[in-house]
Order: sequence, then C-alpha cells, then structure tokens
Amino acid sequence: MILAIDTSTAACSAALFDSGGRCIAQRDEVIGRGHSERLVPMLDEMLEGRRADRIVVGVGPGSFTGIRVGIAAAQGLAIAWNCELAGMSSLALIAAGVERADHIGVAVDGGHGELFVQQFDGATLKPEAQLFNLPPEEASAVVSAEAVAGPAAVKLVNARGHGRALEAWPSASFALRLPESLRSFAPKPLYARAPDARPKVAA
Repeated sequence: MILAIDTSTAACSAALFDSGGRCIAQRDEVIGRGHSERLVPMLDEMLEGRRADRIVVGVGPGSFTGIRVGIAAAQGLAIAWNCELAGMSSLALIAAGVERADHIGVAVDGGHGELFVQQFDGATLKPEAQLFNLPPEEASAVVSAEAVAGPAAVKLVNARGHGRALEAWPSASFALRLPESLRSFAPKPLYARAPDARPKVAA
C-alpha cells in the first residue's frame, strides 16, 4: 500500500492506496494552522492499524512550517514501518485535481506578498515551465494558462486581468495521478526561486 500526505497549505490531507493504486481511504481538512496537532490523529483515524509499503509526502513549495510537519511525520512512519519514502510536488498535486483544462497554472501564497507559481500540462501534469516565487504582477507574466488553481489563484488572475480562478487545495487522493518524476523527489522542503531575468510588466 501507499500512503500520501500533504500539509503544504492551510489544508491537511492524507490518502491510502491499495496495491492496485485505488484510493481506499482519505482525509481532507482545511484547518489553517495546527497541522502538527491534527496530522497524527488524522492518520490514526484513517489508517485503522494498517501500514504502507511506501510513503509520498508533499514537499511544497508552500508553508514552510506545514511542509516540515508533513515531512517529519512521514519520516517517523517510514522509520517505524521500514518502508520507502519520497517527496512529491505540492503544486502538481493541486493541478491534478483540475479537470477539463489543456493547461493549468497553479498559485500558492509564498509569503512577503509573493506567490509560488508553476504551469502544468493538463493531460500529463508535466511542468510546462519552471517553478517561480514572484510578486503577483510578475507572476502573472509567467503563467499563460487561462485556468489557474490554488489558494492564491484569485490573486494571480486579478493581477493578470483575465483567466479562470479555481480556489483549490492539495488533496493527497490525487497523488498517484502525478508523473513518477513528480513523486520521486527527496523528502525535504522544495524551494522556488525568482527567474534570473525577470519579465517586463506592462505599465
């Protein structure tokens, strides 16, 4: 079985998959803060004594505190169960929950008024651009997809002046929709960076 966990945003999410890749249990709660208090009880409720052979945990980008909580819990379980542990892209996890879109932009609050943004192919969920951490006005210039999902989707669409904003949170139940390359990261926080040459923003 595979256990998936994501605590990179205000949502606390976990899902358990059987050997055939079918999601057999899941929990999704938007709690704001308090992941450290809620995650372990949530896992206990969901697992009901079951163990996984592999764990995938969201490594962000997103809330650094939340990400650390998820990774720490995943590492503890991996040691206790002697199982494999890998990280997955939390932005791709948000994109995985969007249906009927050729291209998907994802926007998450990055702190200090900036956004974490990345664009994905709607069919394969593979990245179409690198991951950026930018103010909304500059972020709007690097995401061309009409559909933008995530907790900060409205901020990006408003800054750009067009598009469809879909408020969405990472759900661990979509973990196995991700390409293997996006759920085989090292289990440590993923950081974004600003581009070397920032795009010009129209006046």
